[in-house]
Amino acid sequence: MKTNQIVKSLTAVVALSCPGLAFAGGEGWGSGFAASMKQAAASKADLLVDFTGSDWCSWCIKLDKEVFSQESFTEGVKDKFVLVEVDSPRDKSKLSAETITQNTELVEKYAVRGYPTILLCDAEGKPYAKTGYREGGPVDYVKNLDNLRGNKQRRDDAFASAAKLKGVEKAKALISALEAMKLSDEMVSRFYPEIAAQIQAADPEDETGFAKNAAVKAKQAEFQADLMGFARNKDFDGAIGLINEALKEGGLSAQEAQKMILNKAMFYGQQQKFDEAILALDEAKAADPESRLNAGIDGMKMRLAQQKEKLAAPKHPAAVE
Repeated sequence: MKTNQIVKSLTAVVALSCPGLAFAGGEGWGSGFAASMKQAAASKADLLVDFTGSDWCSWCIKLDKEVFSQESFTEGVKDKFVLVEVDSPRDKSKLSAETITQNTELVEKYAVRGYPTILLCDAEGKPYAKTGYREGGPVDYVKNLDNLRGNKQRRDDAFASAAKLKGVEKAKALISALEAMKLSDEMVSRFYPEIAAQIQAADPEDETGFAKNAAVKAKQAEFQADLMGFARNKDFDGAIGLINEALKEGGLSAQEAQKMILNKAMFYGQQQKFDEAILALDEAKAADPESRLNAGIDGMKMRLAQQKEKLAAPKHPAAVE
C-alpha cells in the first residue's frame, strides 16, 4: 500500500496546513483531495486519482507493486501530476474518520464501479480520461498517461472550436468532444452538465438524438441505483420485482433483457429458491438464443441443481458409540 505523506510543501505554511498533500514532483501520494486540487492549481499540474482497495483488490495490489511503487513511474510523472490515493480498504483502522468519509463521497461522486479505477482530472477535479491496470511496467504506463493527458488539451480545443459554430453543427462538435474522453455516462452527466445544456440549446429539435439518449441513460442509471439499493438491503424480492417491471415495460435489446434475467436468477439463488432460479436461467437463454453467455448458463443450471440436491439430502445424525 502506498504511504500517504505530509509533503515538504512549497512553503512551511502549506506543509502545516495541508496534511495528506502530495507533490506533483512524484515524491509521494496524498490522501487529501481538496488540498491536492489546490496544489495542482498552484503547480499547473493535473490530478492522477487512484481509486483502490489496497488490502483486498488483487489488481490494485499488482498495479501498485509493478508500477506505482517504481522509481521510473515517480520520475515519469514528475511535474505532471499530483498523485491522490482514494483507498477503500477492508481494514480501515489506518484511515482517519475524515478520510473514510471523504473517500466514500469521492467513490460516489466519480461513479466508481470497479477497482482499480485511475482517473486523470484537471485541477478543478473534472475528469478527462480513465484507465486502470495495464501490463508493461512503469515506463509503458507513463507513456499511456502522457497520451491520455493530451485528452485535456483536445477537450479544451474541441470546446473552443464548437463555440464558433451554431445549431446542429455545434451540437455535433460538442458531442464528439465528450465522446472522445471515453468517460462513463454518469461521469459526463455529473461533471459536464453545462456542455449537455449547450448541446440541447443548439439542437432543440434533437436531430442528434442526444436528448433522447441522455433520457434513456438517466433511466438506466436510476434503475441500477434502485437495484443496488435492494441488493445492499438484501431485499431480493424487491430486486426481482423491479426487474420484472422493467422487463414488462419492454424496449430492451435481447442482450439487455438477458442480463436483467440473469440478475433475477442470481437473486433467486441468494434465497435458495433453486427452482425459480433455474426457470429464470431458462428464461435468460430464451431471451437471447444466440448469446455467447448461454454455454455458461447451462453450467449455472447444473450447479444450482447440485446445490438443491445437496440441501435436500437427509442429514444423518452422528453415530453414538
